[in-house]
Amino acid sequence: MDFEILKLQINESIALVTISRPQALNALNTRFFNEMDAMVEKINGMPEIKVMVITGEGKAFVAGADIAEMVNKNQQEGSEFSRLGQNTFRSLELMEIPVIAAINGFALGGGLELAMGCDFRVASTKAKFGQPEVNLGLIPGYAGTQRLSRLVGMADALYLLMTAEMIGAEDALRIGLVQKVFEPEILMDETIKIAKNIASKGPKAVKLIKKVTRSGYHMEFEQGCDLEATNFGSLFGKGNEGEIGMKAFLNKERPKW
Repeated sequence: MDFEILKLQINESIALVTISRPQALNALNTRFFNEMDAMVEKINGMPEIKVMVITGEGKAFVAGADIAEMVNKNQQEGSEFSRLGQNTFRSLELMEIPVIAAINGFALGGGLELAMGCDFRVASTKAKFGQPEVNLGLIPGYAGTQRLSRLVGMADALYLLMTAEMIGAEDALRIGLVQKVFEPEILMDETIKIAKNIASKGPKAVKLIKKVTRSGYHMEFEQGCDLEATNFGSLFGKGNEGEIGMKAFLNKERPKW
């Protein structure tokens, strides 16, 4: 499909996806979800891409869902719009490669839910975070009620969801909502550095870390350990990534993946 909202730049093995609807603070609408689904499919078909980064254009990462599109929906249409967003953000979790959110400004409502669908988050010192849906008599619809508690704990999640309080980057870092905070002028450079660092590691190992960690999170501990052992073993053997990496280490060389 033709992309009107999303821009794609390839930087070596890094795919940078920019949400470009700045006049609406990058608000999420049906067109966005359709384009993001197509973008995920496109990048999944590019084996040279090792890491995906998502950011926003202008002063917002994403300031929320498009209220003008939502206001006249009935109950069934509201549920369908919720599932549309849930499915799109779930597709980011299901990508084999890591997905990083580079949060340059407002990440509110659906914007924060998008960021939480990524594998981890880095933020500008000027970024703002919140789930303001209760101000509209609504609740989050794109799995915000589910992911937020898993990321920051039940009490902090309920506080943010019930009060609709907007927090800054330092508070987001303190509660574990983001992993790194940078000054605005270096945010993207530092994010690309992180992405390139990950891209330099064993590519199969990086993919398996995402798969095993995310899958194991929802399993009993013993099941997760079994999953880990099986995938750990899969990297051994002649010509496999583990052998290449271990031999390079012993020979004091850089591994050639």
